[in-house]
Amino acid sequence: MQVHDVDLRLLRIFVAIVECGGLSAAESRLNIGRSTISAHLSDLEVRLGIKLCSRGRSGFELTDMGRVTYQASLELLQQCAAFASTVASSKNELSGRVTIATIDTLINDPRCGVARVISALKTKSDNIQFDINVCEAREVETSVINGRSLVGLGVSRHHLRGLDYYPLHNETNYLYCGKGHPLFNGKPSEIKSLLQEAEVITSHYMRDKEARNDGLNYQNSATAYHEEGIAHLILSGEFIGYLPEYYANNWVDKGLFKPILPDKYSYQIPVMLISSKNNNTSPLAKALIEEIKRCHVTV
Repeated sequence: MQVHDVDLRLLRIFVAIVECGGLSAAESRLNIGRSTISAHLSDLEVRLGIKLCSRGRSGFELTDMGRVTYQASLELLQQCAAFASTVASSKNELSGRVTIATIDTLINDPRCGVARVISALKTKSDNIQFDINVCEAREVETSVINGRSLVGLGVSRHHLRGLDYYPLHNETNYLYCGKGHPLFNGKPSEIKSLLQEAEVITSHYMRDKEARNDGLNYQNSATAYHEEGIAHLILSGEFIGYLPEYYANNWVDKGLFKPILPDKYSYQIPVMLISSKNNNTSPLAKALIEEIKRCHVTV
């Protein structure tokens, strides 16, 4: 099959569908309606002569050929981006797609320099497209190692092969309770017993579970996948959970959150700039990494 511009567009739509986990979830990312997305997906299946996925009441699921096509699509799109970047560099221009994967709520950290990075790169070239993907901590590394993102901003203690890690700053996480929780106004003599009874949020976004080792009873009665979900649960006054200090301070200042024995229940984990050893040599990738390091502020 010969690949034309329309095929590249359909492949980009297909990749977005897979990464979002379905057609409906891809609407906001692609900024087109579900029926149009479905039509594009059908067009791609006709072009390729294969069934890429099953979709319906049972949910979205890739076929075996769909999984192969997804990986091949990533490789092809990366090669197209590399070609454009190489040609642009020969003319001393920056061109291509800047893709950044980042953990959620990082924008609340005053040390985060993503906005300054975008502004600096836009000043250098108008031929750069930006794609910011906010995802779970574990997905940041996956996005970079699979080539979906040029760089990631995330947390990691166990470094993966094939990736470079550059420490930006340490993130401090404290254990918080919300107003209305027994621990919020508990007497010092009651804290120990109240902690034994407290329901702790189990988070699939746990940034550093091993570092905590806090001995608390995780009863699995409340689960959150992102920090915003943890905050909702803490605000209910029914649960306690860990959050980064910079994020929780908004509610602490309003008298709605309180850290619990901060000298005991806290941990630190480094926030990293994550890049691929095999995909950080293009002029655009180099410029992006350089600007992130330059724009990062240590406070």
